[in-house]
Order: sequence, then C-alpha cells, then structure tokens
Amino acid sequence: MGATPKILVIIPAYNEEKSIVSVVESVMNAGYDYVVINDGSTDSTLRVCREHDINVVDLKCNLGIGGAVQTGHKYAQRHGYDVDIQFDGDGQHDASYIPALLKGIAEGNDLVIGSRFLAEGVSDFRSTFMRRVGITWLSKLLKLVTGQKFTDPTSGFRACGPRAIELFAKFYPTDYPEPESIAEAHQRGLKVSEAPVSMNERIAGESSIHKLSSIYYMVKVTLAILITGSIRH
Repeated sequence: MGATPKILVIIPAYNEEKSIVSVVESVMNAGYDYVVINDGSTDSTLRVCREHDINVVDLKCNLGIGGAVQTGHKYAQRHGYDVDIQFDGDGQHDASYIPALLKGIAEGNDLVIGSRFLAEGVSDFRSTFMRRVGITWLSKLLKLVTGQKFTDPTSGFRACGPRAIELFAKFYPTDYPEPESIAEAHQRGLKVSEAPVSMNERIAGESSIHKLSSIYYMVKVTLAILITGSIRH
C-alpha cells in the first residue's frame, strides 16, 4: 500500500447504550477514525451517540450483524479507506491489538482474523461451552474446505484490506457471517491469516448465539461453508 494507509474502525452496535461511549473513546484514544453502525437498536444507543457527538450511521431497521458490518464496509469504500477494522460495540475487543491486525495487512494479507487462541493472545476471557464446541467444529470444517487452519473462526475482531473491502461491500453473509466470510474470501483468492489478540468480557448486553439457536447456527453455517467451498469463481 506504499503510503500510510487510511484506516477506519467499524463498530456495529445493537442495544449497546451502556458500552458504546467507552468503546468509541477507546478507539479514538488509540488514534483511529471510526463509524458506529446503529443496527436498528430499540434502546437508547442512537440517542447516546448523538448526545456525545459520535459519528453514527443509523439503520432504521435491524439488519443483523451481517447487514451492519456490510454497511460499514460500504462506508469505508465510499470514503476512501484502505483498511477497515471490525470492532464490537460491547467492549469485548481491545483497541491496543489493532496494530497486530494491521501488521498482517501490511504483510500482504487481505483479511486478518484476531484470534484469542494463539499463544500470545491468550486472555482471561472464556467463551461459553457451546461456543467453544462450535469453534472447534468450524475450525475443522474450514480446514477441510480451505486447507488452512483457523483457530478462532467466529471472531468478529478482524481487519480487511482493499480487496476484502471491495468483496464484502458487494457480498457479506447475513446471519453469523464470520466463518462463512472466511470461506468466501478464500474461494475468491484472497489471502487470509490470523493474528493474536486478547478479548475481554462484554461490558453489557449478551451474545446473539444462545443455547436455543446454537443448533440452527451450526447447521446453517455448516451448509453455507460447504456450499461456498464447492463454488469455483
């Protein structure tokens, strides 16, 4: 990329009124441009953003995490950013690890996934049992489809270079998009890697993956990855 890349942090937010200000402040204090994508929140997220003069794109209805993140990629593309970083609005992600993701982009990768399971990235944060089972299964499935090992395929802490931004601005999975987007990027010939990060317990809110939805999640994502892996572009 030659010159210093123009970097945007995308913060998708759904009902994050209790955490959004501190999350935005952490990103600003780290020196990065940002945009909050308010995904049709039913709480006071939008009001809090406006009261604190936060840069926010307001989606009038809830599109889900895929739609919110794709909106961020479109924003990055439209405003001439070279790299964008997906960064959760609930406080789980640590802005001090953004340079680790950017390093992967500078080394020639198109998509860099932040993994909490790499040696240097081990943290006190521990995901639920069902999520750990899902991560293990998806890691094996992606290895089968891509030939590459991904230790944290559900991670929403990730960096996209120009080619990934272009792809995801046009196409991004809707429900639980992270593992499927890895398979799609690989099939499109993009270079994907991981970087070690640490994650925190969420400040407020709860995961979109619950026990009752975990079976649906696994079946849907498994089928999506297998279908994506069978398509030759």
